[in-house]
Amino acid sequence: MPIIDIIGWLGSALVVFAYAMNMFGRMKAESLPYYLLNISGSACLIVNTYYHHAIPSAVVNVIWVGLAVWAMVRPRGK
Repeated sequence: MPIIDIIGWLGSALVVFAYAMNMFGRMKAESLPYYLLNISGSACLIVNTYYHHAIPSAVVNVIWVGLAVWAMVRPRGK
């Protein structure tokens, strides 16, 4: 299996794992691990989809990374 496909599968697994952990109450959506799993997974998917010329999917993942980074670093008011 080409490395680019391994990167894509890893990215898919990380994003789905983060989502499942959140859905089952094991990880909060506002937690650093959740953000990092989403950023890492989407970054892997960007590499894979761009390589395979799936530009719409690559763009979705770029936006996903941007949103996760913004949510992670934004100031939180109480």
